[in-house]
Amino acid sequence: MFTGLIEEVGTLTHSRSINGGKRLLVSAQKILDGTRVDDSIAVNGVCLTVTELTDGGFWVDAVGETLNKTTIKNWRLGEKVNLERALRLSDRLGGHLVQGHVNAVGRTTRLEKMGENYWWEVEVPQTLVKYVIAEGSIALDGISLTVARLNGNRVGLSIIPHTYRHTALRFHQVGAMVNIEVDVIARYVERLLQFDNKNGGTGGLSEDWLKRMGF
Repeated sequence: MFTGLIEEVGTLTHSRSINGGKRLLVSAQKILDGTRVDDSIAVNGVCLTVTELTDGGFWVDAVGETLNKTTIKNWRLGEKVNLERALRLSDRLGGHLVQGHVNAVGRTTRLEKMGENYWWEVEVPQTLVKYVIAEGSIALDGISLTVARLNGNRVGLSIIPHTYRHTALRFHQVGAMVNIEVDVIARYVERLLQFDNKNGGTGGLSEDWLKRMGF
């Protein structure tokens, strides 16, 4: 589990093919402190397991569904990636609960400076739109962000200078692909509603009830 608050921007320095996937070496410094083999690190929002540590980085493996559902298959040497160590129970939850389980890949359609901030628009798959609401949370390339605007399947976000400077977003370009993880709470609510409806709605959880409770 993660918070979506990026600790460091790393660099992909080596990549080689393995059976059914890729083995990746990411250079980093700050997040190596206290990190051990078998720890989880979110790399551009993808939860990966550290398989080996080096003096200036760490190795991870990405296989199967991880490659199919994320941008990893498109990464090139020199790629800048957002890094975050797994959340400890004693940590403050400054962002929102991020699992590191990417739901789909989207595409940046707009990224420009607007006053002191930056405006970022990402086109998300239609299947995910139902989980996105204005002022709700979304993780893009592992960054916890608040949705400022939703226009069809385009998500608009206002990015403060600190976030822009301290994440890989500063290297981002229009047309680039983005890892998307929607708020897991929205997905759980949907599942509960589906289950309740299949069982005759006896559990008391309904869309009407959620609206009355302010959801």
